[in-house]
Amino acid sequence: MTKAEIVSEVAKATGVEKTTVQTVVESFMESVKGSIVKGNPVYLRGFGSFIIKHRAQKAARNITKKTTITIPEHDIPAFKPAKVFVAAVKEGK
Repeated sequence: MTKAEIVSEVAKATGVEKTTVQTVVESFMESVKGSIVKGNPVYLRGFGSFIIKHRAQKAARNITKKTTITIPEHDIPAFKPAKVFVAAVKEGK
């Protein structure tokens, strides 16, 4: 599902204009990104959490050049679905 499809479905379900819904959806995504960039996780009860995962430094191999490289430690954004969400997906609802 794309952002445009989400906007269409929400507009259809709520009766609000698509332009307004698109502004709300984009504002929501910017809020989530801004919070994660600042280091604050976002918790949406019943849906899931947008969190930051820390990756430790590790050694990797470049098999084409046959060399070892070091990947520095870094943080990545991640999504952890809520238990209710996972259960609904497993049941196919």
